[in-house]
Amino acid sequence: MQTDGRQETQTERADRNWNELLQELRVMQTGVQILTGFLLTLPFQSRFADLDRYQVTVYLALVVASVTATGLIVAPVSVHRALFRKQLKRSIVTLADRITRAALAVLALVITGATLLVFDVVVGRTAGIVAGASALVLLALLWVLLPAVLRRRA
Repeated sequence: MQTDGRQETQTERADRNWNELLQELRVMQTGVQILTGFLLTLPFQSRFADLDRYQVTVYLALVVASVTATGLIVAPVSVHRALFRKQLKRSIVTLADRITRAALAVLALVITGATLLVFDVVVGRTAGIVAGASALVLLALLWVLLPAVLRRRA
């Protein structure tokens, strides 16, 4: 089979795609671990008791989203382990790709929400909303629009 200039079998392509996906997951995992660790330490800070109801709600939503992102990022490895040596590499790569896309979406929400919460606590509600919205726009531009533009040009 020859596509995109590479001479590889479907199995070789699936193996290469799986390895590339694992590298991407490693990058995502680091970011999610840092964010989750940050979030999990907040209740043990003295100022946590000063948060208002809105801030606590945002915080709890962020913990749920961060745990969800962690679960999604680890899921492809779990799927691979469960289906290892079942001759399903192409299916595993396809499913892992979809799960990773979902993980990126949830990670964007965690980053957005964390930005919103920090600005809300430090500067105020309006600043939090503006900073959170700005973070979401930036991530949408970098993670969605930029790849779409490059895909159209290719």
